[in-house]
Amino acid sequence: MGKNITQKIIAAHLVSGKMKPGAEIGLRIDQTLTQDATGTMAWLQFEAIGVPRVKTELSVSYVDHNTMQQGFRNPDDHQFLRTVAAKYGAVFSPPGTGICHQLHLENFAKPGKTLIGSDSHTPTAGGVGCLSMGAGGLSVALAMAGEPYAITMPKVVKVQLEGELTGWATAKDIILHLLGMLTVKGGVGKVFEYAGPGVATLSVPERATITNMGAELGATGSLFPSDAVTKKFLAAMGRPEDYAPLKADPSATYDEEIVIDLGKLEPLAAQPHMPDRMATIKSLAGMKVDQSAIGSCTNSSYSDLKTVALMLKDKRIMPGTDLLISPGSKQVLKMLADENLLQDYLDAGARILECTCGPCLGYGGSPTSGGVSARTFNRNFEGRSGTQDAKVYLVSPQTAAHAALNGEFTDPATWGTPPAKVLMPKKVPSIRHLFVFPSEDGSKVEVRRGPNIAPLSRFGKTPDTVTSKVALKVGDDITTDHILPGGTHIMSLRSNIPAISEYLFTNVDKEFVTRIKELGGGVIVGGENYGQGSSREHAALGPRHLGVTAVIVKSLARIHRANLVNFGILPLMFVDKADYDKLAQGGEIAIPVAKMKPGKPVDAVVDSKFTVKLTNDLTANELSIILAGGLLNAVGGSDR
Repeated sequence: MGKNITQKIIAAHLVSGKMKPGAEIGLRIDQTLTQDATGTMAWLQFEAIGVPRVKTELSVSYVDHNTMQQGFRNPDDHQFLRTVAAKYGAVFSPPGTGICHQLHLENFAKPGKTLIGSDSHTPTAGGVGCLSMGAGGLSVALAMAGEPYAITMPKVVKVQLEGELTGWATAKDIILHLLGMLTVKGGVGKVFEYAGPGVATLSVPERATITNMGAELGATGSLFPSDAVTKKFLAAMGRPEDYAPLKADPSATYDEEIVIDLGKLEPLAAQPHMPDRMATIKSLAGMKVDQSAIGSCTNSSYSDLKTVALMLKDKRIMPGTDLLISPGSKQVLKMLADENLLQDYLDAGARILECTCGPCLGYGGSPTSGGVSARTFNRNFEGRSGTQDAKVYLVSPQTAAHAALNGEFTDPATWGTPPAKVLMPKKVPSIRHLFVFPSEDGSKVEVRRGPNIAPLSRFGKTPDTVTSKVALKVGDDITTDHILPGGTHIMSLRSNIPAISEYLFTNVDKEFVTRIKELGGGVIVGGENYGQGSSREHAALGPRHLGVTAVIVKSLARIHRANLVNFGILPLMFVDKADYDKLAQGGEIAIPVAKMKPGKPVDAVVDSKFTVKLTNDLTANELSIILAGGLLNAVGGSDR
């Protein structure tokens, strides 16, 4: 029987387990990436493991999130990341060089390789046929130490693309359409593999937009074949030797199949406050737009930004509407400058920001109070923009540009003829000299640590019975932004778990931190898709620091579930989802951990009066990690 692309890559990297959907497998990882918001903790964990040098083919430490050097905390973290990369053999990307996923796509991602990164949008590299997955920082640290990455063997969904895009429809609208079909939890436990004649009509940057935002489906990853389009892209990037053809066998089978007729798509928007709340732009016509923001790891490529520049040429954005432009990399910025396209932005009244994530995570560029922001980003969770009551719509660059020019959403039928599709030049300027490549021997490098970098927390083993109060009860679709908000002040504390833990759930329940401290720990009860969103392990590590012992929910997002396991928090689910109503905040629950078996239910006692059945989807290995008090304990890192 033939193999699909996902199966081919997994088979070539399989260290343990069997390739049966739902089974635990271990994969050899070729490449890793970290970014500064998660990387400091990941590198502290790597140090604790005690390996003298990274063992991957390539590990890159990017600085792209906390680049606002206001006060000592962020610059100190950047200094730590620069020196720790030099010592242990990783490439370092300095602040301002670009966004990790755009840079990795341009400079390092390779067809057929495996990549994990401490950022949920790592699957961007699937645009060149690289099996790339978001993970918690500790999982990335262990991969850098040469350990296999454990995941559940995913189902593979074939997304058959028919026809080609017409009018003002874009690659962004393909993934928005898919999100509207499947919802933010529709991809959990799955890899989406794109096929069909429509694939050849999409450039690598367009493919990367789709694979990037596949993370919002909750997917393990997304993949395009490596074909003539990939070959042309890698040649333009100055690395033709990295090309390798990769496609599914003719007889390959899939677990599911979805067909999308590209010719029927139209411009779409994800409405506040979730990436799957889909509406047509036509239906939003007449809504005032206070801000447009174009960039992020989803839509900051040369082709995206040149298209917008051509749309703005000899025009002026509407007074009262701000337009922010964030190039994805200095390579993109140089290409725009070389073609005199920055002039079009400046003359139109746009603001050109640094080549960083910036407004996507509320790090500058926040909208006005109650304002409407049309953004080309991938998430529009409540408050993520830095303005709690802002209304963020996720759109394509073309839609965002029209919103800025008109000061409101308008019917695409009035937009006229779209600009011609932007093609990548045969050769683009290289910025590889801006990366800091490590020397062969880093043993004499001194790792420099600022005062905000706190030592790793140490946790004990899980007791035979966990008896705790319900410290917090929340509803469905709680994101990692709900658990731990972003923004300039909180983000600067990412390397200090005691300090950042003071902000847990502050946008949900301002009394949570005080309450759980008074209780001396507790459990959290939640609804469907708990923990969706970013890979930030701080959303698990912070609660563990405050004494959270278990999370009891209706269903869990993939990366957050893995982070809970990594830090010894029990991820439990209701056998009968109606039992959610039986657990009240402040009530007590006793969980017989010693009786737990992988994938089997146990009876937990509530308020010493009645029982509820709780289950888990843990493997035997994951359960042993939790019993040890977390993954670092299980691998012996706590004793180093």
